Parts: sequence; structure tokens; C-alpha cells
Amino acid sequence: MKRRVIIVGGVAGGASTAARLRRLDQEVEITIYERGEYISYANCGLPYHIGNIIKSRDALLLQTPQAMKTRFNIDVHILHEVIAIDRNEKTISVKNLKNQEVTLEKYDTLVLATGSSPVIPKIPGIQSKRILSLWTVHDTDNIRQFIQENNVTNAVVIGGGFIGVEMAENLRHREIDVTLVEMLNQVMTPFDYEMAQLIHESMEHEGVHLQLGDGVDSFEDYNDSVLIHLKSGKQLSTQLVILSIGIRPNNELAKNAGLEINPRGGIVVDDMLRTSDPNIYAVGDVIEVEDFIDKSRTMIPLAGPANKQGRIAANNIAGDEDHYLGTQGSSIIQIFDLTAANTGANEKTLIKRGLVKGQDYESLIIVQNSHAGYYPGAVPMTLKLLFSKDGNKIFGAQIIGKDGVDKRIDTIGTAIRLGGTIWDLKSLEFAYAPPYSSAKDPVNMAGFVAENVLKGRVAFSDWDSVEKSDPKKTTVLDVREDAERQAYAIPGSINIPLGQLRTRISELDKEKEIIIFCAIGVRAYNAARILMQQGYSNVKIFPGGMRFYRATHYQEHDLPPVTHDRIADSGHSETDDTPAVSFRLDCSGLQCPGPIMKVFETMKDLEEGKIVEVSASDPGFSRDIEAWCRRTGNTMLLNEKKGTDYVALIRKGIKKSEEKNTINSEALKPNEGKTIIVFSGDMDKAIASFIIANGAAAMGRPVTMFFSFWGLNILRKPERVPVKKNFIESMFGLMMPCGTKQLTLSKMNMGGMGTAMIKKIMNDKNVDSLEVMIQKAKQAGVKLVACTMSMDLMGIKEEELIEGVTLGGVGSYLGDAEESNVNLFI
Repeated sequence: MKRRVIIVGGVAGGASTAARLRRLDQEVEITIYERGEYISYANCGLPYHIGNIIKSRDALLLQTPQAMKTRFNIDVHILHEVIAIDRNEKTISVKNLKNQEVTLEKYDTLVLATGSSPVIPKIPGIQSKRILSLWTVHDTDNIRQFIQENNVTNAVVIGGGFIGVEMAENLRHREIDVTLVEMLNQVMTPFDYEMAQLIHESMEHEGVHLQLGDGVDSFEDYNDSVLIHLKSGKQLSTQLVILSIGIRPNNELAKNAGLEINPRGGIVVDDMLRTSDPNIYAVGDVIEVEDFIDKSRTMIPLAGPANKQGRIAANNIAGDEDHYLGTQGSSIIQIFDLTAANTGANEKTLIKRGLVKGQDYESLIIVQNSHAGYYPGAVPMTLKLLFSKDGNKIFGAQIIGKDGVDKRIDTIGTAIRLGGTIWDLKSLEFAYAPPYSSAKDPVNMAGFVAENVLKGRVAFSDWDSVEKSDPKKTTVLDVREDAERQAYAIPGSINIPLGQLRTRISELDKEKEIIIFCAIGVRAYNAARILMQQGYSNVKIFPGGMRFYRATHYQEHDLPPVTHDRIADSGHSETDDTPAVSFRLDCSGLQCPGPIMKVFETMKDLEEGKIVEVSASDPGFSRDIEAWCRRTGNTMLLNEKKGTDYVALIRKGIKKSEEKNTINSEALKPNEGKTIIVFSGDMDKAIASFIIANGAAAMGRPVTMFFSFWGLNILRKPERVPVKKNFIESMFGLMMPCGTKQLTLSKMNMGGMGTAMIKKIMNDKNVDSLEVMIQKAKQAGVKLVACTMSMDLMGIKEEELIEGVTLGGVGSYLGDAEESNVNLFI
């Protein structure tokens, strides 16, 4: 008598078990019972059919019962539900869902591939016909039909996991306005919060409204819509709700049969995928597995592991002993133009398991191009790596970018599976040609940087270190060029371009922590090496540079929405109201800050009113150029996406007649500058002067401070400088205060007591000292001008003044004053 194997459930785990078993044993009798309409379909492709990315519904159907019988001699019964297992008699009860008849079937070996189902919580109003979920082909048909019949223009997705995010994207592809609600503070929990911020930024940029950290309290049908009452008290009104808040294992059959079930509802199996009954195997979403990283028991419902488990179960049933060695949770998702992938443990998991950063593990974040920067189409990817303190174990990795993410995450995932170390990452040899990679592949770079971390050559700050740091104990050093800072700069940061750092290193305080920024981290690393070898011991690099900082702080800044394909190839807009392009600048493939620097250099020599079309492959370009135009007084006419490039249309300067059509209505207009004559050398008046100057600079206004007579003492260096002076000049120098620390109050000085008291109060109230205010003014571009006539009368020499001061006369000051609408005398 033939041995009979019955498989409960199809799709990934069940179908792969059946096909593998048949290839191993042509005699065994194999039967599949599936309660749904389809034995095998591409469930991961369902959202893309809703978004019309996958056009054909038939493309989702991988196997039919007829094909399984013809090709594999496997009997498949769809719309048949197994409702009970009798382990003693080794029988199952099967209900035919078409006629409700129940039959008893005998088995020798049983395989449970019952999968999982969407969680439907008990929320008031959740039974509304406008609330749908996506799990099967039938669900897909329902959603597509509902959208078409109800002319849906807006929808709300509840849940920020894989399906929720994919549904949000695909609804946007159908030009439906989408809001995604997630109870946690981030979407995509396999990623750490700071990495998820890159996903948030992209989704918001593409028009998905994120409502994070808020859950649903109730639903309410109202006319032709659903009112969603959130726990925060907010209300959302929508035509369609897609529910995607998690899944649960379909364990009822196993539980009722008395098989061992874990606390999360997963069927307990051994490494041969046998349940607590040796005649019953289980595979797929319904089982618990071993976590490959820390060997704990967990549940990781993914299609790849399910298929492998089906193969291993079939091998063991056929007598070819095989073992499942655990799941490391490798996953990948496309989110509009981004690809986000992860493997192994994230940092949240390491912390939850009791590991301590700096003691048990280290992490790094780097930004690298997908291939050689000089070859067209290079785009950045952000890579986070977690590894043990000795470098001999890789805990996990996360990568987000537009291109080349999949092969890098698979490489690191393979290294983890084979027990690789960070030393292996740096020595791996990759196939290289400019269209595919760089001579130092991003995976190699991760290994190089990890080595530097472990050997103490570099240290990274936390991603939120700027806001957590004490300004009195921390210096934020920006080593980018001025043109880059015109697009964006961190308030209060000190700018010393890398090329000037060696000559200006004395401007930095060795006692302070120094956090270094550049565009992506490369120049910051070079700056860190300079400082560390000059005795600066507390130096850290901000991970991923300004690109990563802006992505993780995207909510603090205006994010221009993306538009698509509005500039014609001929150079003329497809709309009548946009002027023709007179010059093209192709920055595709240039690594940040290349595009902004190119624009800066080009615009300098361009005639007023000329229009430039700039194209760049760097995704951050659209935001950078928007800010750059605002700061520099140029006019942005268009800022959009054209194919895979980001395209901006910029006019040199502003034409008032066309200001209403520009994106940057805040561009600087004539006579918006501020000029301040600082005549007094009193500390309180100096503070007032710099508060006003820094406030104006923060609003993007050009500021000139003209220091005359006693005000010149504010600009003097604190130490005595040996310069040649005559007797009168020397006497003046001895009687006058030398720099800001010797200034006194104009009133209530009380022999210095009042001055000391005001300094203490400023410190207690977290008000910047005068010295810090001066640094911030220089950083913000405030022009500090020392009156040469007053210097000559008072015997002050240029060598005695602090760095960054310009020498000038009345004519220089009056020139700036004529372009200002505020002029103060202090």
C-alpha cells in the first residue's frame, strides 16, 4: 500500500513541500487541501496589481490544481477546509466548502502549512463595508472593484508594516490621496528609528501623509465615507480604509489537535520541522523558528524561509535527513524610488536583549554611491552595520537607497550566514566596473570603517547628538564649503572648510566635544584624523553627514512635494506659462555636494535673468536647490522629477513681474539688509548688538556690523599680541579692555561684581555668552567690519583683531547701509 502524505494549505510552504517531495519520491501519494480558491499565488505581488504595476491578474497565479496533477501527479482540492485532526487514528476531517460535506481522510504523514491571517481587532465600527484588508487574490479583487465603483480619491491605510507601506505606495500610483496611520512612531519596524526616517521622508515627499504614534479608537460610517477617530482625538474622513495592522498564525487546527503551541501562537517544531507529533510536520508563517543571530525562538513570517522550510520538510519525509538552521530575517521592500533592506538584528533588538553599545557592540552609518560617482546614474545608499566589540560577529545590517541595495544586503546576509566578520567584509573581492560598483564597494567600505572604529581611529556620534548635546560643552564643526551651507547649515555650527582646518585649528576648544559634519562623512573623517593627531581627544563624526542629518530631521524643514515629467525634452516646458531653457547643466552622477557646487559656480558667471535647467540623480538635490535659491536670491521656476533624475529650472535673480509664479516667494528682495554701528565697548551693549545681528541673519538677511572707536575692543583678541607701537598707542592699549572677557557693564558694574553676576545669570538661563554669539554671527555670514580710521586713532593693529574681521572705512559701511532697511547705532 502506498504511503500517503497530506498537506494542509498551499501557497509558499505547502506547494513547495509537495513539489519537492514528488521529485524525491514518485511512488508516494500526495494530496493538498486548500480552503481558498487558489493553490499557489504570488501573495507578495498583490499590492502591485492594485496599483496597476502588475497589469495582469493571471500573472499572480503560479500554479493551478490541473497543472499540479499533470506535472507532479499531486491531487489538489481547493475550497476544502481541514477542520479536525485525529492523531490517534491518523485521520483528518475535511469539509467541502461548496456543498458542506465532511469526509474522513487517512494519512501516514501530515504537513501543516496553514499560514497566517490578518489581525482584525475588536474596534467599534470595524465591520464597515468600506474597511477592507489585503491577504488573498479575492481581497485584491474586492479592493480594485471598490475603488472603481466608488471613484475613490482618498484612502487611509492603518498599519505601517510591509503590506501597509506597499498599499500606500500603490494607492498613490493610482493618484489616490493617502494617509497612513501607525500606532508606533515609525513604519517598518525591522529598521531602526533613524533609518526609518529616510523612509518617512520619501513617503511624505511622494504625497503620503503620515500619522505616526497614533492608534485608532473607533470607526464610524458617515454618508459616503468613514470617520476614523484616533486615540489622540484627531479625526480623519475617508472613502476607503485598508486595514493592515499585523497577522496571526492560523493555529486552530494544531491547537485543537493538542500539538505544542508557543505563547505567540506559533506551532513548536524541531530543526527537522517536526511538531510535537513525529508524524506531523509544519512549515511557513504558522511555525516558530530559531533566530539565527542569537539562537532564541521567534516567529518570522517571510516567503523565502517558508519555501526553504517546505523543501527541508519534504527531504525529511522522503528519508533524506535535513535541518533548518534558523531565520535571520532578511527582507527587502520597494517604497517609491527607494529600496529598503535589512538582515539580521537591528539595534532595538540588541538593546532589548541587554547588549550595551560600546561594551558589547558597535554601530556605524555610512553613505556610499551605488556605483562609481563619475559614471552617470550613481545614487547614494545609506548603510547601517551592527557588529560585536571584537569585530568577529556581524549582528545585522540595514541599507536604504535607490539602486544596488539588494546585492549589498545579500552580500552582508551571506557573510552573516557563513559566520563572517567585519575583517571579512573589508577583504571581500567584488566584480568591478564603473556602471556596477566602485573600486571600494560599499560593503568593503563598511568593513574599512568598522575596522577604524574598533582601532579607535574614528568615533561616531549618535544620530540625534546635536539636540542632545550641551552647547557649552560641544562644538558642532561643519567642514563643508560656503556654497553648500547656502543650501542648509545647522544653526550655531562653526564653519571651517576642510582645506582651512590645519591653519585655523586654534579656533577650536580642545576641552569640548567636537561633532564634525560634512556632506556624507568623508571629509568629516579626514577632519577627525587631523584633530585627533593634534591632541583633540573628544572628536566624533556625525554618521552619514548632512545628508543623513536632514533626512532624520525632515519634519523640521519644508519638504517640497515631488512632481513628475513636466519639462519637455526640447528644453521647453509642456505648459504655456514656463519660459524656455537657455542653458543646461547635467549633474547626474555627481556625488553630494557636487550638484550644488556646480550650480553655484555656473550661476556666478551667468547673466541676470538667464534660465538654467539642472538635472541631478542625487535624491537630495530637489530639497537642496530649493533652499539654495531662497538663500541666494535666485528664482526657482520648477522643481520636479523627470524619469530617474531630479530637474530644477532656475532663473538668475528675480523678476518682479513673475514673482507670483515662482516657488520661492521668500527669496531676498532689495533693501532687506541690516546695518549696525557698534560704537560702544560696554558688554551689555555688545550683547544687544549681536542678539539683533544674529536674529536678522537667522531670517536670511544680510547683516553688516561696523565697529568704531570703543566698539573695536569687542573685536580684540583676548591675549596681548606683540606688535610695534609708539608710546601713545601702547598706553591706549594698556588702558583699554583686551577682548570680550574684559568688557564691563555700562551700569551697575560695581567693580566687576555686576559683570560677573550677569555672566552667571546668562549661564544659568542657557543664554549664549558674548564669545559664542560672535562665533555664531561669523558662522551665519554676518560681516564684521573694523573702522580703519578708528583703529589708527586708537593704535589698534590688524594683528590684534580676532579672525574673520574685515577692515573697512565709512564708504564700505555706507554702501551696505544703502542696501538696508534697518540701520542702528549702538
